[in-house]
Amino acid sequence: MDLSPRQTTTLDAPPPPRQRNWGAVAVLIVVLIAGGVVVTKFLTSAIDFYCNVDEVGHKSGCEEGRRLRIQGTVDEGSVEKQGAVTDFKITFNGVTIPVHYEGDPGGLFQECIPVVVHGTLDAAGVFEGDKLEVKHTNEYAAKNPDRLDPSRSAACSQPQV
Repeated sequence: MDLSPRQTTTLDAPPPPRQRNWGAVAVLIVVLIAGGVVVTKFLTSAIDFYCNVDEVGHKSGCEEGRRLRIQGTVDEGSVEKQGAVTDFKITFNGVTIPVHYEGDPGGLFQECIPVVVHGTLDAAGVFEGDKLEVKHTNEYAAKNPDRLDPSRSAACSQPQV
């Protein structure tokens, strides 16, 4: 048995260099970055603590300087708009917090309705809001009677939406 290497008479040409499809690589990078941004936004809003106004400063997670979502009812006569800034007060269980909201609160926003404001509580006790959600009172009241402020009905004489 001959175990010596064989000699080839023809030399195979090396394969042509492989060209990368840079367009597909660029699209993949853009998709990965966009996915990372979406996941980051989702996780950031998911970790905001949800607190009633009366729980701020008393419940673990509802402290000053931390990103929060606070729930309460807009006080009658407290809404003041100055350009793109809206200042108002929200109340829950007899506790009131002033809110400084940057932006237009939207068409459904009015006094005497439940809202959720996203933002942070500053050292002066003012809630600096950057996102506002208006709760549709009739639907919300039917599904969440325990989340409504019982003292609200006496304080507001304005009809609900």
